[in-house]
Order: sequence, then structure tokens, then C-alpha cells
Amino acid sequence: MKKIISLFLGMITLSMLLLSGCGEAPKAESTDPASAPDIKAIKDRGTLKIGVKLDVPKFGFKNPTTGQVEGMEIDLSKALAKKILGDENKIDVQGVTAKTRGPLLDNGEVDLVIATFTITDERKQSYNFSDPYFTDGVGLLVKKSSGIQSLQDLNGKKIGVAQSATSKKAIQDAADKAGIKISFLEFGTYPEIKAALDSGRVDCFSVDGAILFGYLDDSTVILNDRYDPQKYGVASKKSNVALAKIVNDTINEMKQSGELDKLIQKWGLK
Repeated sequence: MKKIISLFLGMITLSMLLLSGCGEAPKAESTDPASAPDIKAIKDRGTLKIGVKLDVPKFGFKNPTTGQVEGMEIDLSKALAKKILGDENKIDVQGVTAKTRGPLLDNGEVDLVIATFTITDERKQSYNFSDPYFTDGVGLLVKKSSGIQSLQDLNGKKIGVAQSATSKKAIQDAADKAGIKISFLEFGTYPEIKAALDSGRVDCFSVDGAILFGYLDDSTVILNDRYDPQKYGVASKKSNVALAKIVNDTINEMKQSGELDKLIQKWGLK
């Protein structure tokens, strides 16, 4: 009798083992960035929302004649939309300033910021940054009539900079090294700084050199010196890891293929 019971229990155990073996194996978590939640949200929406500058000629600028936003950073936005959505026209651009671009990323109103956003260790604590797609240095734009020819000539003068930009620290550090005293006025947009320079409210307009070229006219001159190299990166929300990877991979592919250099040349940035 004991043998019969043992045989019966053995058959039950074997059946349970076979049944458990026939169950669906646990699915391995996908490592494909294209299937990540942040990328799926963009694909479901059908557009890539990007924060760009509207007042920086050659980078991101709203053409007053056509009403279109154009520039190297717009072309870069299109390349990323093509990579993610298969169509370069599926971008939804929103104007940002140096002060608003971070908060717009934080609240999810834009997926990416591509807006002459300088990569710094402090900013990397808050956002993902791609490898740099452009490098420039902080420059100085002055009125020709001022006679100013160097940073030393700005001793005791007032310099206009953008709010929340890195230009102020770069020029202050250079002034400290040169042993001169300067002061700053901060503005929300670049056209406001240029207007302040034209009206005499400030003696100098300081921002990255390539941006200054967009505001150069017959009455002004850009000084030769450059300060504190500024590396521009594409920024994304810290939690959007898959999006950051696709952006970085795309930029590096564009570097290797020469496509990024073609964009820089197309817009006369080098």
C-alpha cells in the first residue's frame, strides 16, 4: 500500500513540475531605447517638442520676412525628429530664453532644448546633456565710436549680458585676472541688450562670439579676444534616459559622417 501511495505522490509532483515548465517564460526587459516610455510618448504624440532661441541669427531665429524659425539648431532639431519619428518635419518648436529653457524642460513643455545651451558641471546635475555640437568663446561687442579696443578699456564700464547665461561669470573672471572693475546689467533677450548698447545704457554687449555676429552692424565692432570656451549641448530631462541616448548617438553619427560640419558651414558659423 505504501508503495502505491508513494508512486501516486510521485506522479503528482512530476505533473506539477511539467506544468510549471510549460508556463510562459519571464520576458527579458527590452534594452532598445526606441521602446522606452519617453520615446513611446513622443511617438504616440507624433511630434518632437523642442525649445529653441528665436533671436539668435544663424542658430535659432524667427525670420521677420517669412515668419519661419531657421538656423543651424533648427536643422539639428529636424535631424533628431527624422531619427525618432522618421520625418524631419514633425517638430514643434517653442521659443525659449536663457532664463526659461530650464523650467520648460522641467515641466515637460519641451522634450529637448537646443538653444545655445552651454554645458557646465552645475547644469549637468539637473539635465542630461549630449556631447557638444558646437564650441565657441564669450566675446565683446562695443560701439566703434567708444574707442574701446580691449577688455582693459572696459575698466569702470557697464556690460550687458543675458539673464542666467554663463557670459557674466566668464567676463567677471577675466576682469578679475586683468585687475579691472566692471559692472553688469542683465536682460531677458539679446535684442534688449543690443538696444541698450545702442542707447548707451551699457558700454558693451557680451555673449558667445557666434551669437554676437548676428548683431554686428556698421556702428559696432566685435573685439578679437575670446573667453572661457562655451560648448553647446542638447539638453533633456534627467529622467528621459533613452531620449538622451538617441540624441547623443545621432549627434556623434552626424559628426562622423561630416553632416554636422556641413550644417555649421551652411550657416556660416566657422
